[in-house]
Amino acid sequence: MESAAAQETRGAEAPRPSAPPPSPAEPPAAPRARPRLVFRTQLAHGSPTGKIEGFTNVRELYAKIAEAFGIAPTEILFCTLNSHKVDMQKLLGGQIGLEDFIFAHVRGETKEVEVTKTEDALGLTITDNGAGYAFIKRIKEGSIINRIQAVCVGDSIEAINDHSIVGCRHYEVAKMLRELPKSQPFTLRLVQPKRAFDTISQRTRSGKSPVEAKVTSGRETLRLRSGGAATVEEVPSEFEEEASRRVDDLLESYMGIRDPELASTMVDTSKKTQSVQEFAHHLDSVLGEFAFPDEFVVEVWAAIGEAREACG
Repeated sequence: MESAAAQETRGAEAPRPSAPPPSPAEPPAAPRARPRLVFRTQLAHGSPTGKIEGFTNVRELYAKIAEAFGIAPTEILFCTLNSHKVDMQKLLGGQIGLEDFIFAHVRGETKEVEVTKTEDALGLTITDNGAGYAFIKRIKEGSIINRIQAVCVGDSIEAINDHSIVGCRHYEVAKMLRELPKSQPFTLRLVQPKRAFDTISQRTRSGKSPVEAKVTSGRETLRLRSGGAATVEEVPSEFEEEASRRVDDLLESYMGIRDPELASTMVDTSKKTQSVQEFAHHLDSVLGEFAFPDEFVVEVWAAIGEAREACG
């Protein structure tokens, strides 16, 4: 038998600790800080390597490059990725791979050429740098311009008949050139990119559009936008790349321009729509300044659908 003392000791159990008072609601976790995006850059004709960051669109990008090298932003004609050559397949568009190396091509010599428009089409494909300069992206084999050796891919078009076109978009310049009367000479004032001694002017003579080479590296890209902040996005899917390529081809055939960023925007717009009529309405709201003809919109819608089927 237990003694009374033992029973008393066993019965006097230590009190259980009371539950801790409810803690106040924890504040929401602070958003994770975005890592600094620092890009390496050089002047294409030769320079030390600089580092730039903190830009959200092409104009700001040019300003950062200009600041790094002590030049005016208006000196920059265009940029290429991972190549110092005047290579239109490496042209910086709306996306930069997070590991891409940016080469800035600056103003070189100015030249004037006289052209007589003997055919409806001059054989030029125009693009622009998103900051006020339109330039030649492709020269069609056998065309009027192809026979003028002084005109090269990469040349910026500064004036038509002494009328400055600086600040005009590519589609506006292409329209001006289309509307020039036949059999009447006109003058182009061109600015060629400054070149290193080991580079030569490139004249793309193919009438067909080569597949644009991928210039991004890594799995993410910085997407530059004409309006709004830049965003870090996954590399475009196979469908997005194929659809954008087909739309860019249509832009060239209908309007004489190439613009991967514009093509990508049109593909993005198509994802939000269910019919060609809805697609046309959305295009008017976001890209109304282009005034795309109805037949062009229908072809773009069909091309995007074909790309979707081809990519499964």
